[in-house]
This record gives sequence, structure tokens and C-alpha cells, in this order.
Amino acid sequence: MGGLVFLKNKFSDVIFDFLKKLMPRTLFGRSILIVVLPIILLQVLVTYIFYERHWDNVARRLAQGVAGDVAAVISLMDRFPGETAETDILNSARNQMRLAVSIDPGASLPEGSEIVTKYGFLEGHLARAVQESLPARPFSISNNKKLESVVLLVQLPDSVMQVIVRDKRLFSSTTYIFVMWMVGISLALLGIALVFLRNQMRPIRQLSVAAEKFGKGQYVEDFKPSGAQEIRLASRAFHVMKHRILRQITQRTEMLAGVSHDLRTPLTRMKLQLAMMPEQEDKQSLEGDVADMEKMVEGYLAFARGQEAETVENTDIPDLFQDIVVNARRQGTVVSLDTPQELWATVRPNSLKRCITNLINNAARYATEVWITVHAVDFEVTVTIDDDGPGIPEASRADVFKPFHRLDPSRNTETGGSGLGMTIARDVIHGHGGQISLGVAPAGGLRIEIRFPR
Repeated sequence: MGGLVFLKNKFSDVIFDFLKKLMPRTLFGRSILIVVLPIILLQVLVTYIFYERHWDNVARRLAQGVAGDVAAVISLMDRFPGETAETDILNSARNQMRLAVSIDPGASLPEGSEIVTKYGFLEGHLARAVQESLPARPFSISNNKKLESVVLLVQLPDSVMQVIVRDKRLFSSTTYIFVMWMVGISLALLGIALVFLRNQMRPIRQLSVAAEKFGKGQYVEDFKPSGAQEIRLASRAFHVMKHRILRQITQRTEMLAGVSHDLRTPLTRMKLQLAMMPEQEDKQSLEGDVADMEKMVEGYLAFARGQEAETVENTDIPDLFQDIVVNARRQGTVVSLDTPQELWATVRPNSLKRCITNLINNAARYATEVWITVHAVDFEVTVTIDDDGPGIPEASRADVFKPFHRLDPSRNTETGGSGLGMTIARDVIHGHGGQISLGVAPAGGLRIEIRFPR
């Protein structure tokens, strides 16, 4: 029993996954499916009922009318024999009943001509109607497509009566008119629905583009909310969120820049006073503390500059990295660069350059050689920075992005910076809508992998 339940659930999961793959991915496609599917089902249902009920009934009654007219002609000929009466009856059938009737004296039909199963739709209805109206008379029915008519042969006592019936008497054209009107109106309504749906999708697409640009740190102008009420509420909420975040970033940047700038003045006075003091053992210790404080202030200022708004530009990435590597080699760092000949991305060049420079300086502080690889994957730029240093333990990799966190607990300026380099790098990459992660390099050192959109 449990196995059957498992197979049933497994089969349901397979069907669900198959239907999920068939579903459109976009909201516009799914909205179209929601609109189109009921229309198609309704048309199929109405057409089925119409063809099975209405059209069949109409065709049967038209056939019964033709069979009744043929039976009336034969009845009149039996009641009023004679050549003159026969001619009058045939003329009346031709003029009043619109039946082309002729008599073939001495002819006879082969046996078994009234087999109904061999006839088509119209012929079948006519054959059944003739059987009901003339049960004792053999007959044969054929279709003349060139003349768009049906030929009915009825066996009389000493002759064969031929009746030519136009298709119009056996077929109702309102069927096709109904179907064309139904399909035409459905297509027209579907076109109107698509126009309205596209107009409703436009503000959603506008909101998604604005959110993506803002997530990449790009400038986003305020746009007028439009569309349905829920979409307008989402657009207004996005505007409020955007201004709140920008205001918070501006306040933090101004505070950091102000504090760092104000600390420079007392630090300058302390350096002047130390320069005027006589050489003592305490003086060297104070000079070291002042140097540490000055470096921390510079770190504050660098962090604040990293938060400043910079205009995004379509930048030549290989050229940017060539400048970074040249400056690093000028400072004595052994750096190798592998980059494509042509790669463009929309970035803040100064911020990105400062970010990569900080990462290279950190790597050069603990390693002897640094390798940089730049390549594009789909719509992303991937930058890999490897070194042959001691690396960072996996448990400590998340902590290095914290402000003022140093793996070296000492405050000696010779062993490390202020602890803001990785924080600035992370904020710059996040400001570009990218990600930064740490791993193990092939040489055993630290691998820094950066991804940001083009």
C-alpha cells in the first residue's frame, strides 16, 4: 500500500514538473495564458455542442424536407398517371420545390444500393430521411462535387427517377458564419486584452528596471507612478525607500568625513608639539600613537570617499586594470594580469580602481606574487585575485569585511592597515550590484572572487 502511495506521489510530481516547464516564465506570458485559455476552452465547448446538436439537427431536418418533397412527387405520379400529368408534376417540382427531376423509363437500380454506411455526412442524413419517407423503394445517392449537388436515384415500378438536389438545400451556411463570427470576435477581444495587458506590464517593467539600477548604485530619477493601484503603491514605496536610503548614506558619509576632517587639526597640533619636544623615550611612543591615529583618520576619509556618489560610465575594463597593475608594479608588487582585449562595463571607474588597488595592496602585504584574471560570463564581469600568501582561515573570512577588523590584533602600522580596506572593497562591489567572496588560491594563498554586472 505504501509503495502505491509513493508511486502515485512520484507520478504527480513528474506531471507537476512537466506542467511547470510548459508554463511561461514572464508575467505577461502568464497573463496571456489566463486570458487565452478560457476563450479557447469556451470556443471548443460551444463548437462541440453546436456541431453535435444544432448543426446535426438542422442537417437532418433539411434532409427530411428534401425527402418529403421527393416522396410527394412520387405520390402525385402514382395518383395521376399519364404522360401529361407526369410532365406537369415534374415542372411543378422544378419550379416550386427547386428539384431537378427526370425519369429514365425502363431503367433499374442494382440490388443493395440503399447501404447507408457508405455515405458522407450530408448524404447519410438524406439517405436516412429517404428510408423513412420511402421505405419500400430502393434508392442510390451520389455526390457531384463539380455541380455542388447530390444526385438521388429512386427505383419506380417501371423506371428510375433522378433527383438533383443542390447542396444549399442540404447544408446551412449559418454554421460557418457562426464560427467565423465567434473566432473573429474572440480574436478582436484578445487583441484588446493584449493591449491592456501590455499597458499594465509597462509600469511593472519600469519599476523593476529602476530597482535594478538602484541596486547597482546607479542614479535613478523619480518617475510618475502609473498602472493599477497596487503597482502605484509599489512605485510610491520604492520612491520612499530610495530617498530614505540615499538620505541615510549621505548623512553617514558627511558624518564620517566631518569627524575625520576635524580630527586632523588636533593631530597636526600634536605632531608639532612632539617635534618641539626633546628626544626622550616617551616621545617615540607618542609619535607611534599619533602615526596610528593619523592612519586611522586616513582610513575614515578613504571609507567616506568610497561612499560618495560617482557618475557611472561605460568603462574599458582591460584598460582600467592595466593602469592598476602598472601602479602596483611601480610600488614593487609582482603582479600578473590576464584580461581579454576588449571588455566594456558600466561602472564607477574611480571607485572600482580604488577597490582593486586596496585588494592588491592587501595581497602584496602578505604574499610575494599576485595573479589577476578578468573575464566576462554572460552579462557579468568576473575578477579573480590570487596570491601565494598564508591565506585566511575559513572561519575568519566573514570577519575580514567588518570595519576596523584586522587578523593581526596589533596596531603596529608596519604589520597592517586600519582594517577598512576589505570593508571599502565590499561596499564598492555591492554598490555596483555585485558580490565578493573569499576562497583558496591554487598557490595556497587567498583567492578573492568579484562578480558585478556589465
